[in-house]
Amino acid sequence: MLEKLPVGLGESLQHQRAGIENIVFHRLGRTTMPRIEVQSVAFSHGGSIPVQYTADGLGHSPPLRWHAVPPTTASIVLIVEDADSPTPHPLVHAIVVNMGVDDAQLSEGAINSPDHQGFALQVGRNSFLQQSWLPPDPPPGHGPHRYVFQVFALHTGEPFSEVPGRQEIFEAVEARAVAGGYLIGKYGREERVKVKSDQEAAIEAEAQSEPIAVGAMA
Repeated sequence: MLEKLPVGLGESLQHQRAGIENIVFHRLGRTTMPRIEVQSVAFSHGGSIPVQYTADGLGHSPPLRWHAVPPTTASIVLIVEDADSPTPHPLVHAIVVNMGVDDAQLSEGAINSPDHQGFALQVGRNSFLQQSWLPPDPPPGHGPHRYVFQVFALHTGEPFSEVPGRQEIFEAVEARAVAGGYLIGKYGREERVKVKSDQEAAIEAEAQSEPIAVGAMA
């Protein structure tokens, strides 16, 4: 949706970022909280998110898995935030609540996305007020964005509202989290490589194989 914005606009907002210190995990201020290890087979911590999970691809939610959940855990919560969005607070890309202790992973496409039906999960409200995965869609020229996949273990299974938002998640995590962790994936439009169509590729191959006329070299 933002791919057609002028690059100059993104560049002008270079220094306007929500800040990694404002994601839910860091707002808690709990430096001694037990850590949950969050991973993905699609990208490493600090690595690039493959285009298929972004607004430039299919836009499906990426696969995730987590380990080291405390035995006192009653439920699992996931919130994904863009720490570099040019907004006062990190942009929320997904919220999933009331996952069971034994649900130690989410498969690719598990969360609803704009053109894809996910699994039967209780999905909260993203920053576009949708109950879905909001695919990464950074402004061109703004630089790589850090998308933070945060997993929290809660010690009680108190119910959430039907469609919880960021503030409700923060309050629940602040009151009930016994462990937490996160995975960072990066995506920026400067890194995008235009995929050639079959026709463009054929024309380019034909041009490269065309013999050079001797007269043209004289």
